Amino acid sequence: MVKVGILGGTFDPPHYGHLIIAQEVLTALQLDEIWFMPTNVPPHKENAKTKGEERIEMVKRAIDDNPNFFLQTIEFERSGPSYTYETIGLLQKRYPKAEFYFIIGADMVEYLPNWQHIEELVRQVQFVGVKRPSFKVKSNYPIIEVEVPQFEISSSQLRDRFKNKQNTKYFLPDLVKQYIEEKNLYGAK
Repeated sequence: MVKVGILGGTFDPPHYGHLIIAQEVLTALQLDEIWFMPTNVPPHKENAKTKGEERIEMVKRAIDDNPNFFLQTIEFERSGPSYTYETIGLLQKRYPKAEFYFIIGADMVEYLPNWQHIEELVRQVQFVGVKRPSFKVKSNYPIIEVEVPQFEISSSQLRDRFKNKQNTKYFLPDLVKQYIEEKNLYGAK
Protein backbone atom coordinates (compact mmCIF):
# COMPACT_ATOMS: atom_id res chain seq x y z
CA MET A 1 0.00 0.00 0.00
CA VAL A 2 1.36 3.40 -1.01
CA LYS A 3 0.80 6.18 1.55
CA VAL A 4 -0.15 9.36 -0.30
CA GLY A 5 -0.68 12.79 1.21
CA ILE A 6 -2.98 15.10 -0.72
CA LEU A 7 -2.53 18.85 -0.45
CA GLY A 8 -5.36 20.63 -2.21
CA GLY A 9 -5.76 24.32 -2.81
CA THR A 10 -6.06 27.00 -5.42
CA PHE A 11 -2.26 27.53 -5.38
CA ASP A 12 -2.77 31.04 -6.73
CA PRO A 13 0.27 31.19 -6.48
CA PRO A 14 1.98 28.26 -4.73
CA HIS A 15 4.55 29.40 -2.16
CA TYR A 16 7.02 28.10 0.39
CA GLY A 17 4.29 27.76 3.01
CA HIS A 18 2.66 25.05 0.86
CA LEU A 19 6.00 23.31 0.32
CA ILE A 20 6.91 23.40 4.03
CA ILE A 21 3.55 21.88 4.98
CA ALA A 22 3.93 19.12 2.39
CA GLN A 23 7.47 18.22 3.41
CA GLU A 24 6.70 18.26 7.14
CA VAL A 25 3.67 15.97 6.72
CA LEU A 26 5.61 13.66 4.38
CA THR A 27 8.36 13.32 6.97
CA ALA A 28 6.23 13.20 10.13
CA LEU A 29 3.84 10.53 8.84
CA GLN A 30 6.45 8.68 6.75
CA LEU A 31 4.36 9.01 3.61
CA ASP A 32 5.62 7.86 0.22
CA GLU A 33 4.35 10.81 -1.81
CA ILE A 34 2.56 14.13 -1.59
CA TRP A 35 0.17 15.00 -4.40
CA PHE A 36 -0.47 18.69 -4.97
CA MET A 37 -4.04 18.93 -6.21
CA PRO A 38 -5.11 22.33 -7.53
CA THR A 39 -8.85 22.89 -7.32
CA ASN A 40 -10.70 23.75 -10.49
CA VAL A 41 -13.64 25.54 -8.84
CA PRO A 42 -13.12 25.89 -5.08
CA PRO A 43 -16.40 25.44 -3.16
CA HIS A 44 -15.30 27.38 -0.04
CA LYS A 45 -13.46 30.33 -1.60
CA GLU A 46 -13.81 32.86 -4.33
CA ASN A 47 -12.59 31.72 -7.73
CA ALA A 48 -8.91 31.75 -8.58
CA LYS A 49 -7.38 34.91 -10.02
CA THR A 50 -5.50 33.01 -12.73
CA LYS A 51 -6.45 30.32 -15.24
CA GLY A 52 -6.26 26.66 -14.31
CA GLU A 53 -3.43 25.95 -16.74
CA GLU A 54 -1.40 28.79 -15.21
CA ARG A 55 -1.86 27.45 -11.69
CA ILE A 56 -1.01 23.93 -12.87
CA GLU A 57 2.20 25.24 -14.46
CA MET A 58 3.12 27.14 -11.28
CA VAL A 59 2.63 23.99 -9.17
CA LYS A 60 4.79 21.99 -11.61
CA ARG A 61 7.55 24.55 -11.21
CA ALA A 62 7.16 24.73 -7.43
CA ILE A 63 7.54 20.97 -6.90
CA ASP A 64 10.05 20.34 -9.68
CA ASP A 65 13.02 19.57 -7.42
CA ASN A 66 11.33 17.17 -4.97
CA PRO A 67 11.12 13.51 -6.08
CA ASN A 68 8.31 12.83 -3.57
CA PHE A 69 6.04 15.63 -4.78
CA PHE A 70 3.63 15.11 -7.68
CA LEU A 71 0.94 17.10 -9.47
CA GLN A 72 -2.58 15.62 -9.47
CA THR A 73 -5.00 17.33 -11.88
CA ILE A 74 -8.07 15.13 -11.36
CA GLU A 75 -10.22 18.09 -10.33
CA PHE A 76 -9.78 19.61 -13.80
CA GLU A 77 -11.37 16.53 -15.39
CA ARG A 78 -14.83 17.68 -14.37
CA SER A 79 -16.68 20.96 -14.19
CA GLY A 80 -18.36 22.64 -11.26
CA PRO A 81 -17.22 22.94 -7.65
CA SER A 82 -14.46 20.58 -6.52
CA TYR A 83 -15.96 18.70 -3.59
CA THR A 84 -13.46 16.55 -1.71
CA TYR A 85 -15.95 13.72 -1.25
CA GLU A 86 -16.33 13.27 -5.01
CA THR A 87 -12.61 13.66 -5.67
CA ILE A 88 -11.58 11.09 -3.05
CA GLY A 89 -14.10 8.62 -4.50
CA LEU A 90 -12.57 9.04 -7.96
CA LEU A 91 -9.03 8.73 -6.61
CA GLN A 92 -9.86 5.53 -4.71
CA LYS A 93 -11.29 3.95 -7.85
CA ARG A 94 -8.29 5.02 -9.92
CA TYR A 95 -5.63 4.14 -7.31
CA PRO A 96 -6.95 1.19 -5.25
CA LYS A 97 -3.51 0.46 -3.78
CA ALA A 98 -3.14 3.93 -2.27
CA GLU A 99 -3.96 4.99 1.27
CA PHE A 100 -4.86 8.69 1.25
CA TYR A 101 -4.08 11.36 3.85
CA PHE A 102 -5.89 14.63 3.18
CA ILE A 103 -3.91 17.62 4.47
CA ILE A 104 -5.81 20.65 5.70
CA GLY A 105 -4.99 23.76 7.68
CA ALA A 106 -6.43 24.34 11.12
CA ASP A 107 -8.84 26.89 9.61
CA MET A 108 -10.39 24.10 7.53
CA VAL A 109 -10.50 21.73 10.51
CA GLU A 110 -12.91 24.13 12.17
CA TYR A 111 -14.98 24.18 8.94
CA LEU A 112 -15.18 20.35 8.55
CA PRO A 113 -18.74 20.05 9.88
CA ASN A 114 -19.83 22.08 6.83
CA TRP A 115 -18.12 19.84 4.26
CA GLN A 116 -20.35 17.92 1.87
CA HIS A 117 -20.78 14.26 2.99
CA ILE A 118 -18.27 14.68 5.83
CA GLU A 119 -19.47 11.56 7.70
CA GLU A 120 -18.70 9.33 4.70
CA LEU A 121 -15.52 11.24 3.88
CA VAL A 122 -13.89 10.63 7.26
CA ARG A 123 -14.35 6.90 6.66
CA GLN A 124 -12.65 7.13 3.25
CA VAL A 125 -9.62 9.26 4.02
CA GLN A 126 -7.40 10.13 6.98
CA PHE A 127 -7.45 13.86 7.65
CA VAL A 128 -4.21 15.55 8.66
CA GLY A 129 -4.51 18.92 10.36
CA VAL A 130 -1.61 21.38 10.35
CA LYS A 131 -1.47 24.30 12.72
CA ARG A 132 -2.01 27.86 11.50
CA PRO A 133 -1.81 31.08 13.50
CA SER A 134 -5.05 31.95 15.34
CA PHE A 135 -6.58 28.48 14.79
CA LYS A 136 -6.61 25.30 16.84
CA VAL A 137 -6.69 21.77 15.47
CA LYS A 138 -9.76 20.62 17.41
CA SER A 139 -12.49 18.48 15.93
CA ASN A 140 -14.96 15.75 16.70
CA TYR A 141 -13.59 13.97 13.63
CA PRO A 142 -10.48 11.75 13.65
CA ILE A 143 -7.61 14.01 12.66
CA ILE A 144 -3.87 13.46 12.87
CA GLU A 145 -2.21 16.68 13.96
CA VAL A 146 1.18 17.59 12.51
CA GLU A 147 3.29 20.38 13.94
CA VAL A 148 4.57 22.59 11.13
CA PRO A 149 6.88 25.61 11.42
CA GLN A 150 4.87 28.78 10.92
CA PHE A 151 5.52 30.60 7.65
CA GLU A 152 3.12 33.49 7.67
CA ILE A 153 2.49 34.20 4.02
CA SER A 154 -0.62 33.57 1.98
CA SER A 155 -1.29 33.48 -1.73
CA SER A 156 -3.47 36.59 -1.41
CA GLN A 157 -0.62 38.46 0.30
CA LEU A 158 1.72 37.42 -2.51
CA ARG A 159 -0.75 38.59 -5.15
CA ASP A 160 -0.87 41.96 -3.40
CA ARG A 161 2.93 42.09 -3.21
CA PHE A 162 3.21 41.48 -6.96
CA LYS A 163 0.50 44.03 -7.70
CA ASN A 164 2.17 46.66 -5.48
CA LYS A 165 5.68 45.91 -6.79
CA GLN A 166 6.88 44.76 -3.35
CA ASN A 167 9.52 42.13 -2.59
CA THR A 168 8.53 38.52 -3.26
CA LYS A 169 11.99 36.94 -3.08
CA TYR A 170 12.23 34.08 -0.56
CA PHE A 171 8.44 33.77 -0.40
CA LEU A 172 8.08 31.40 -3.34
CA PRO A 173 10.36 29.32 -5.57
CA ASP A 174 12.33 31.26 -8.17
CA LEU A 175 10.84 29.18 -11.02
CA VAL A 176 7.34 30.21 -9.92
CA LYS A 177 8.34 33.86 -9.54
CA GLN A 178 9.90 33.83 -13.03
CA TYR A 179 6.73 32.35 -14.54
CA ILE A 180 4.55 34.98 -12.82
CA GLU A 181 6.75 37.76 -14.15
CA GLU A 182 6.96 36.26 -17.67
CA LYS A 183 3.16 35.98 -17.86
CA ASN A 184 2.50 39.30 -16.08
CA LEU A 185 0.28 37.55 -13.55
CA TYR A 186 -1.10 39.53 -10.59
CA GLY A 187 0.16 42.77 -12.13
CA ALA A 188 3.80 41.64 -12.03
CA LYS A 189 6.25 42.89 -14.65
